[in-house]
Amino acid sequence: MTSRKNAKGRERPRNFVPFRGLSRPGDFSRRRRFPGTQSSYSEQFNDFVVTLENLPRPVFALLLFLLALIPTRSEWRLTPVIWLFFLGDWVLLAALARAGKSFGPSKPPTLVLAVFRLIPAAFPLPWNLLLQFLGTLLVVYGFWIEPHRIHVTRQTLRSAKLKTRKPLRVLQLGDLHVERITRRERQLSELVRALAPDLILFTGDFLNTSYLKDPVTLEQARTILSEWRAPLGTFAVMGSPAVDKPENVARLLDGLEIRVLRNQTVTLDGDGDRIDLVGIDCTHKPFLDIAALDSCMNGRPEHFTILLYHSPDLAPEAARRGVDWQLSGHTHGGQVRLPFIGALYAGSLYGKRFEAGRYQLDGLTLYVARGIGMEGKAAPRVRFLCPPEIVLWEVGGP
Repeated sequence: MTSRKNAKGRERPRNFVPFRGLSRPGDFSRRRRFPGTQSSYSEQFNDFVVTLENLPRPVFALLLFLLALIPTRSEWRLTPVIWLFFLGDWVLLAALARAGKSFGPSKPPTLVLAVFRLIPAAFPLPWNLLLQFLGTLLVVYGFWIEPHRIHVTRQTLRSAKLKTRKPLRVLQLGDLHVERITRRERQLSELVRALAPDLILFTGDFLNTSYLKDPVTLEQARTILSEWRAPLGTFAVMGSPAVDKPENVARLLDGLEIRVLRNQTVTLDGDGDRIDLVGIDCTHKPFLDIAALDSCMNGRPEHFTILLYHSPDLAPEAARRGVDWQLSGHTHGGQVRLPFIGALYAGSLYGKRFEAGRYQLDGLTLYVARGIGMEGKAAPRVRFLCPPEIVLWEVGGP
């Protein structure tokens, strides 16, 4: 991995992102709604999505036709052409389930895409049609291709607290969000076997929120998780409370070689080095969860300490307490990213500061993985410039 030197002459990774702009952790204790938790707004939106998905097909097709009229009233002959592009999106999204790709609603994302298509539809000929064709290609790529190609990110970490020169191979996984076993999940199993990590660490969100009570999803998720084995063990933490319900996780992992750390610390032997692994339940309220971290750490750590926490939002507090390494997920990298802008939205109390990738907060290295699957319910099954990700770390002494 290439590197560059900082002002003190020390080498650091090329994708190193220093933490700037906050001299101390944010105070969110007066906030009423938190990313990753159920709120009246999210429930109302999910109810709207269900209502929209249940519209009869002729009614929904008419709705799309009325939308196509908006930019083409002066050129009415273009109306059916733009309408066909809208219908094409609908067909492409509805076919995802038949192809075994993903299993979300098709009408709500079709409507969103139709609204976006209104902008190029107002352009003069031939640019409007060329942009509509480009839009179709982007739909194919964002829904059919990118979400189903897992990227392996390779990272290295060196610490003076570790004496061994032989690197420990740690595989970071997160946001599995299983609907069914698809090509993506089969690729994941192949990669886990091929990479042969010493330690597997999972940062939460096992199931897709549309299938939390589905017995087929539960059994297929168990099939995937049963293949996660490593010499030093496989450890996990709970994800968002709305996703990883304790009763579901207990049934999901019953009899499997995966240990869930619920506000617990375990000590690992990393080729003679003591490594403390701390797993904290995520409520998405860091001002509450920091008490659990303090209880688990019992003072400033002397040994190399890893924190597993579903969201990146605990990182500023963890850095102040001497944690060396935090692994998180939850944001999915935004799922849709644009050049020079990055994620359009990141589900973090800190906004886009921790949207995806590697960050350095004083002595703490934080990595926010883009995750493997997609959330479910109203969330579209789309990724653009943000492919699924697993992270293979090589961790050792200086």
